[in-house]
Amino acid sequence: MAERASWSLGAALRGVFGAKTIDDDTWDDLESALIRADFGPAVTEEIVDTIKAQVERYRTTDPRDVQRMLREIVEERLAKYDSTLKLTERPAVVLVVGVNGVGKTTTIGKFARFLRTFNRSVLVGAADTFRAAAVDQLATWAERAGVGIVRPDREGQDPASVAFQTVQKAKQDGTEIVIIDTAGRLHTKGGLMDELGKIKRVVEKQAPISEVLLVLDATTGQNGLAQAEAFIQHGGVTGLVLTKLDGSAKGGFVLAVQEKTGLPIKLIGQGEKIGDLTGFTPHVFAQKLVG
Repeated sequence: MAERASWSLGAALRGVFGAKTIDDDTWDDLESALIRADFGPAVTEEIVDTIKAQVERYRTTDPRDVQRMLREIVEERLAKYDSTLKLTERPAVVLVVGVNGVGKTTTIGKFARFLRTFNRSVLVGAADTFRAAAVDQLATWAERAGVGIVRPDREGQDPASVAFQTVQKAKQDGTEIVIIDTAGRLHTKGGLMDELGKIKRVVEKQAPISEVLLVLDATTGQNGLAQAEAFIQHGGVTGLVLTKLDGSAKGGFVLAVQEKTGLPIKLIGQGEKIGDLTGFTPHVFAQKLVG
């Protein structure tokens, strides 16, 4: 673990781009760096082949040209997906889904705070009623974010009824955005997807659902994606939120996950503080990742 923590894509790429010329080592080192940063074998091969072809076409021997080409390719591929949050409905209802342990509840608190910085009124719904601790945790984060919360009336209350009450209250109060927490356990069981479907149906009787955001832990990479497959297949997911994207060691996962799922990344979390969640901008991310 220590070895992985000390390694970063930025440092590896500096070694590639700081060389005197482009040679066979350039391609080996670039491929190795991209694989270790979790771009995945297929994406890595495509990127390296594209850069090789460009180097040949322009007959350059300057490794800094490779850096520029890599940055442009990464940005172009990231930008194929629309990262805009669709929150124009009133109220705009956002369901947040994902397996337990990915930082779903904390992400909701950070997202609420993010929206408050744009002077949007926000109400959070604690519809993960299977875990009593989840309700208390969400209440803590809602308080930190300075937003209201609708809690279950009783332990084990039907999640769909909590979601219904949340949207109902938002409509009564004129709240602009509703964020609803959902259960994250039993991702391999049909019951959880049925529950999610029920929440959607109940909510849609009052207001359209603007976004279904799937939270993924970037540090788990491809494994985390496999765990979340049921949500992608059956959950009507409209966008991704990547948490724990600290440093660039797993930065390639950002590109790989969009291309593998066909879903845009809409938010990224890069720290533990309540303000450490931002919208996703391909240009900025490619610049930080590649330098």
